[in-house]
Amino acid sequence: MIRRDQFILGLAAAPRIRLSDAHRSAAARKRRICVQFDAADHRHVKLAPREWLAYLFGHVDAPGSQIDTILWDVALGDTYAVYPSKLLPSSHDVQLTEWRRGGFEWVPAMLAECRKRKIEAFWHHRFSEVDILPEGGLMMDKLSPLKATHPDWVIKSWWWQGLWNAASPGLREHKVQVLREVAETLDIDGIQIDFARHMPCLPPGRQWEMRDHVTEFLRMMRRMLVEVERAKNHPLLLSVKVPETLRGCRIDGLDVASWAREDLIDMLTLGSRTATVDVEDFRKAVGPRIRLSPSIDDHHATDGYRFPPIEVFRGMATNWLEQGADSVTTFNWSASPGKPSSDTHGLAYREIGTLETMQGKPLVFFVERRGGYPWSEGYFNQNADLPLPARLANHGGTSMFPLRIHARAISKARLSIALFQARETDRLQVEFNRRPIGEPAAEDWKDPQIFSPKPQPNSGGTGDYQIDPNQKLRRLSFDLPPSLIRRGTNEVSIRVKERSIYRIGEDIQVEKIEAAVTP
Repeated sequence: MIRRDQFILGLAAAPRIRLSDAHRSAAARKRRICVQFDAADHRHVKLAPREWLAYLFGHVDAPGSQIDTILWDVALGDTYAVYPSKLLPSSHDVQLTEWRRGGFEWVPAMLAECRKRKIEAFWHHRFSEVDILPEGGLMMDKLSPLKATHPDWVIKSWWWQGLWNAASPGLREHKVQVLREVAETLDIDGIQIDFARHMPCLPPGRQWEMRDHVTEFLRMMRRMLVEVERAKNHPLLLSVKVPETLRGCRIDGLDVASWAREDLIDMLTLGSRTATVDVEDFRKAVGPRIRLSPSIDDHHATDGYRFPPIEVFRGMATNWLEQGADSVTTFNWSASPGKPSSDTHGLAYREIGTLETMQGKPLVFFVERRGGYPWSEGYFNQNADLPLPARLANHGGTSMFPLRIHARAISKARLSIALFQARETDRLQVEFNRRPIGEPAAEDWKDPQIFSPKPQPNSGGTGDYQIDPNQKLRRLSFDLPPSLIRRGTNEVSIRVKERSIYRIGEDIQVEKIEAAVTP
């Protein structure tokens, strides 16, 4: 008999699918760093195929690399194929066509390189990608052939062509058919479904009500992968990329707890462009078997921290791993030495996959900022509920900010607060976990990723940030007694004590709060 709570919109929870011992062993393997790799962006690097492959695997092959898994994010949606396909027409990309004429199939070649290195390889599928022309570039002048043929599969949304609707049975069947061919013909270890690109995937305003349509899609995916796994005699795992909080998953209609109860998934990639990932809440919701891997995007980065110093990456990873994350995932990092951020990315790839390799090294923890991300309608990627920037009240009211610090050993720490529209004569009272921390050292400050009073630009772009010579920020720095720091969430309280002169609209704005910690 089907219980009432198992029946949503006519979709009944199916019996749990039996997974083999080999499958469970593959799911439980130790991973340190997983790389979501948009290698399609690197197709046009002017190198011969073998040199190009060496370029792609530059960080993987570096001594001490902790990269264990690559999530190959290379497809162009559900309309064209960049791999040998009998179902979809081939992409007309110039580089791909030239390579194919020369006998080089780049997707099978990348997967073969993973096998040589004993690196786990997943196929990464963006559930609702914006539409791409067969020769590359956004499809802005005509409808996607698939969307023109199946308008009932589409949600009208921020993207002019609309986004895919998981509530459409025909769309679900199409996706499973396309991904079955991928699973059957490519040498992969699993598939990841990415809901970060893009939201919504269910009709806005009804996402949680209609959540079982997404769950049904994952049931179909799990059944299909198990069938192919048995035929190939090789485990095929299923991972899903979801928002960084359970609240965000609920807003977007992603019922992760049900997925775990039905054994539909093996892994969850958590978040994309935020460091504030609720690993502990996810662990309570999905149990011990599901592998959890928080993710950080360094292109559509968390606001104010694109190309950050290594101490920031260490702080993010330490927070995640100390909460019980099984691994760390990166996205939109440099492929190989040669970019401005590459040296930092390369060092991070040797350190942030384990607590042991970060032990004894300086860390930076920070209160996170909101930032521009217009390519979504829902929760995922918006960072809309983050605390900064924040205006301070002039009447003396206290503003409180959560600061997560999960470091085990701290010998010394320093708290810094970057302010906009603060004068030298202004006096603020700052407390840490409701304890005063003394008088600060104050200095004029500039930060090329803070744009006040101009609005914060959308994330991404070239990443060429220039110092504004006219920028006027103020930074306060405090010695922070290690005895005041709690493992977990701490509280920074800020209150305006005195302002001698100010005008309407010139409230002090808190731009950044950071704690630099030395173990």
